[in-house]
This record gives sequence, C-alpha cells and structure tokens, in this order.
Amino acid sequence: MTETLVRSLKAGLIGTGIQASLTPAMHMAEGAAQGIRYDYELIDLNLLGASEKDLPRLLADAERRGFAGLNITHPCKQAVIPYLDELAPEARQLGAVNTVVLRSGRRYGHNTDWWGFAEGFRRGLPDADLFSAVQLGAGGAGVATAYAALSLGLQRLVVFDREAGRAQVLARMLSPLFSRAEVAAGNDLPSEMKNAAGLIHATPTGMAKYPGLPLDAELLSRSLWVAEIVYFPLETALLREARRRGCKTLDGGGMAVFQAVGAFRLFTGLEPDAARMLGHFRAMTG
Repeated sequence: MTETLVRSLKAGLIGTGIQASLTPAMHMAEGAAQGIRYDYELIDLNLLGASEKDLPRLLADAERRGFAGLNITHPCKQAVIPYLDELAPEARQLGAVNTVVLRSGRRYGHNTDWWGFAEGFRRGLPDADLFSAVQLGAGGAGVATAYAALSLGLQRLVVFDREAGRAQVLARMLSPLFSRAEVAAGNDLPSEMKNAAGLIHATPTGMAKYPGLPLDAELLSRSLWVAEIVYFPLETALLREARRRGCKTLDGGGMAVFQAVGAFRLFTGLEPDAARMLGHFRAMTG
C-alpha cells in the first residue's frame, strides 16, 4: 500500500479591489485535486488601507508566514520589481511581474500574463490570420497581450490608447524585441481597422464597472477575429456585437485560466491539469 503524501502550501494575491477574483478558487481546486492542502489568501490593499508603498512589509510578512509565492495585480505589477532579487527574462522585458516565487529567502519575479494570453489564443483561435492586428489598450495588460501576439508570430501590430504616449512607449519597448515585426502607435483607428485581420481588446471597457463598447461597432467587419481580455462578464458587449457580425471571437477566460496555470506550476513545482482548471473556471462563470 502506497501512502499518499499530502503537502500544504500557502500563496496569495496582492492588489486593489480583488474580492471578486476567481484566482484563489482555481488554485485551491487544482491543489485539492493534486492532494495539496492549499491556502490562497486575498491581500486586498483597499481593505487593508494600504498602497504600493506597503509592498516591502507585505512581502516580508508573506515570507515570515511561509508563503510559496504571491500573485501580483493592479497597481503593483511594476511597483513590486525593486523589492525582488531576480527577474525571469520575460518579466524583465515586459517590465511587469504578476507572479513572485518565494524560495530560500529569495524573491523571484515572473510574468505569466503574456503566456496566459498566448496559450488561450493558440487554443481558441488556432487558425487566426496573424498578418496584422489592432490593439486597444497599452497598459499593463496591453503590454502582455502585445508581447504574446508578437511571440505567436503576428507580423504587424498597431496600438491605440487614450493616452497616446503609452502606445508610443509600448511600441518603442517591443520593436527591438521583435525585429521581424512592425509595432507602431496608431492615430487613425478607422483606417487601421480596415486593414487589420484581428482586434485585441486590452482595456477595462466591458467590465461590469465600465459597460459599453471600446470602439464604434461599425468598425467590426465580418473577416476580423476579436480577442478579449475582460472575463467578468465572460461575454462582453464587444464579443456579443462581434459575434452578431460574424467575427471569430476569443473571450478573456483563457488568459485568466492560463496565467493561473503558469503561476500554479511555479508555486508548487507540479504540472497542473490545464483542462481541469479551465473546466473549473467555466463552472464558476457559466
């Protein structure tokens, strides 16, 4: 008779307004399925009356309590970097960290957001035309989706943001990393949409707090693929309108699940069952 070794593990998520996050449930359910007693905490800066300036204290507290790692979300993905010992190459290139592994007194920063979007895209839009795409949003999520799309082989990416300077910074940052592709900040959305094969939406528009469409619906032609990052709700106004017009679509669930898949692997050293985690996510959001 083989004795089953049940491990215990602690992890957490640091950010603001994170009470509705599905990340804890995904991690703990997969942990239970693998025989891990997994405790995943929400460390909500709003509830603690804290800010990014409290990151040194929060990181030290997690280490003291024996956490295996922390997920990091808005507004701390860049602010956490000075307090880490090492960065994975992708985290360094993106200038953003969403996963911190705590091991042997050292802090290792990773970014699984970009891989999460890429893996969701590969599975959800396997035949997508990667000649050209427009991206709306150049914030933290936009950096990750742009990096992912270019890693998948996208040849031309034109980025738009309400703050034009952010789109320009993103283009300047990513262009040297993907020398065979063209990355540019856009200034004429209708014109670029006419020439694009796809649309990546990386802004909060469509969330319950920010309802509506991020662009004029008339710009959505039938030939487009449309990839969304918002997953609450899973069907945003953008996806609903895009499907109505005959576009191929990808909801934000893939990015949410696969970034968690990557973080689970880093925290536990075990291979997660991605299909099981995706099924659990769909059960929670269906």
